[in-house]
Amino acid sequence: MPRRQPAPGGTTSGNQDADARRAALAVIQREVAKCTRCPELVANRTQTVFGVGNVAPRLAFFGEAPGADEDRTGEPFVGAAGKLLNDIIQAMGFQREDVYILNVLKCRPPSNRAPETDEVENCRHFHERQLDILKPEFVCCLGLHAAKALLRSTLSVGKLRSKVHEYGSSKVVVTYHPAYLLRNPPAKKDVWEDMKFLLGEMGLKPPAPKK
Repeated sequence: MPRRQPAPGGTTSGNQDADARRAALAVIQREVAKCTRCPELVANRTQTVFGVGNVAPRLAFFGEAPGADEDRTGEPFVGAAGKLLNDIIQAMGFQREDVYILNVLKCRPPSNRAPETDEVENCRHFHERQLDILKPEFVCCLGLHAAKALLRSTLSVGKLRSKVHEYGSSKVVVTYHPAYLLRNPPAKKDVWEDMKFLLGEMGLKPPAPKK
């Protein structure tokens, strides 16, 4: 399947811009690795999990927090939920390397519990600076905690779905977290409706089903 969004580059100015973004993100990544603001998370983590993907993305996926697989590898969305996210990305006509993937928290919460309010606030300046550098045209929030952190909303995912929200210059769409889909497979159809809605906002159509 042809890739809808090639990796950045192709021109000297494009390569320079990508290099500048990588350098700026690397500065934040080093800060994240040294962060000790949340003692419980620091004591529980193997390593921090920063973010991965295209540094000049049209679309970024924003999740909740690392799990055990992410804590082990240092990369977001690599476990069962990550495989499902990869399937969703490919069904949209993209590859994982076309988008950028990051989380609200950079450390794994104990027993994969939900992020606490103070932890979100302690980590907020990291993801806000990431998104300021990345400047994605679209952000897809995966789950309630991502939506709450980015949009500062108290509404449920159900009430936030099927609408375009704003975060800075980015357009934001909210859907269910892949981990939720693993527990509730019937919700996959709702997420696919959300992805078709997102593609429509991007001026794209879903790829034709494979024969």
